[in-house]
Amino acid sequence: MNHYELAKEILVLVGGSENIAQLNNCATRLRMNLKDESKIDLNKIKEIQGVLGAAKKSGQYQIIIGTDVSNVCDEIRKMGQITESSAPIQKTGKLDALMDIFASIFTPVIPAITAAGMIKAILVICVLFGMNKESQVYSILNFIADAGFYFLPVMLAFSSARKLGCNPYLAVMMGGILLHPGFTKMVSAGDPVFFLGLPVKLVNYGSSVIPIILAVWLMVYVERFADKISPKPVKFFMKPTLTILIVAPIVLIVLGPMGSYVGTVIATVTDFLNSHVSWLVPMLMGAFMPLLVLTGMHWSFLPILMTSYSTYGYEAVMGPGSLVSNICQGAAAFCVALKTKDRQFKQQASSAGITALMGITEPAMYGVTIKYRKVLLSVMLGGGAGGFYAGLMGVVRYTSGTPGLLSLPIFIGENPMNVIHALISCMIGFCITFALTWFYGFKEPEIDGAVEADNGRETGKPVPKSKKIMIYSPVNGRKVKLSKVSDETFAKEIAGKGMAVEPADGRITAPFDGEVVTVFRTKHVIGLRSSEGVELMIHIGIDTVELDGKYFTSHVADGDIVKTGDLLMEFDKQAIEAAGYETVVPVIVTNTGNYLDIITSEEGAVESGQPLFTVL
Repeated sequence: MNHYELAKEILVLVGGSENIAQLNNCATRLRMNLKDESKIDLNKIKEIQGVLGAAKKSGQYQIIIGTDVSNVCDEIRKMGQITESSAPIQKTGKLDALMDIFASIFTPVIPAITAAGMIKAILVICVLFGMNKESQVYSILNFIADAGFYFLPVMLAFSSARKLGCNPYLAVMMGGILLHPGFTKMVSAGDPVFFLGLPVKLVNYGSSVIPIILAVWLMVYVERFADKISPKPVKFFMKPTLTILIVAPIVLIVLGPMGSYVGTVIATVTDFLNSHVSWLVPMLMGAFMPLLVLTGMHWSFLPILMTSYSTYGYEAVMGPGSLVSNICQGAAAFCVALKTKDRQFKQQASSAGITALMGITEPAMYGVTIKYRKVLLSVMLGGGAGGFYAGLMGVVRYTSGTPGLLSLPIFIGENPMNVIHALISCMIGFCITFALTWFYGFKEPEIDGAVEADNGRETGKPVPKSKKIMIYSPVNGRKVKLSKVSDETFAKEIAGKGMAVEPADGRITAPFDGEVVTVFRTKHVIGLRSSEGVELMIHIGIDTVELDGKYFTSHVADGDIVKTGDLLMEFDKQAIEAAGYETVVPVIVTNTGNYLDIITSEEGAVESGQPLFTVL
């Protein structure tokens, strides 16, 4: 299927171009906000040939395409007019909304930053091969690359305006004001500057990140105010004039210096970590990157990355760890492909392993590692070990890009050993992950010598040895299939198989005899382990983590031994629903990969203590 056909099918299933409020793409995914979310058919989108997966994360619909995503995005734009300035978007949680803002602001400028960084890498290689730094060719290519970083405030102004909902060209003008030669000359001179008696702090805003975002945020409200007070006959010139006359002085006097100070703090903290505990952040990123990507939390680091690029010309926060993590995903997928006897799964895992080594981890993550808890743990341990080495050796990423074997040039810089240490860290992560997955992480279901009966005849197929373990409902209510839960992590069985209950009250009881493994700090999740070894997660509500424990009362603690029917947790169902949250209770077997199957019961009414599903 070519780019046009793929774009056309996607556009139909999202409700047409008129239903798209915002559209952009990152290295592998289409990212869109929709005006009417009831029009999208996510399940059919997942079935389109050429689509690797689809989900709603961080307030956005994300359709995983792969490295051809930019071509598909361009085709969608050609097929209809998409207005992206101030279209209404359905309300999401505060954390999701914040990450959605970060993603929408920074994602569009990543190609420019990547191009600038790659040109810098090419220049380093050219110098190693004898190019004279004083030559005109070097000088021209150098300022071409510098432009991508120096004019970052202008690019961020445009993307911020499109996301936050103000005139993008007035925002670009504000970016130009911060970089104007007249102002930079004042900064260079260093003499005190005042505006109407108020001091203007002399800050170099070239390559800055936070000041322009604060400026555009203010502009959103000022522009609305100017629109409201401007008479219609003169609105076309009075509104923009008022907007700039109000915003520019406030930014130069207050918001700009404030944003610069925040950026300086971020840079100082980053520098401190790199100087004193250089191994810590890459190790944590290498270990937890799969979970960050799964939840969309990796977008929250974008302001830190951009600040680091603009301040130092490199970053060591996410790049080294994510490179190792991606390689570890590939190692796990390859190991599973070698061990499994399922031909179809072997082919799927092999393909996913190749794409993961190239930096595209979604097929490996969703198709292999997340399905098996121990395999995912192997990836995290390998990623942590490789990340530790990368941090210890001071590995940095010189520009943005999806880390993988094909994108290793983003680790080429003035230190020629940087890319060598990056490769060594990858080898460490690959070997550890492969070994752990082989000896610990992946085990296919045991089989005995029995044969499957088919209407009284033997088919000759081996059947897995099984033991039935009954899981009882922890709450009164109505049991429903996981596929009907609004959260994709549960509906797609990413966290494991099981069933959900729409509660009739707020009492959670033990679904079997066993141990309380963990009660989350926010009390919305309880982890249990049965006496037979079944690891169960009871998740109370959707996005209720945002309540930070409000309306929940725990009656157990980590390590407690419980019997079937013991009271574990109470929650105020009415108060949680009044706060805008769903109270459905997914009951998930998190070590699903250790068992043959999860046999769910029929949907319908259920009481606490009645059978919910069977683990084989």
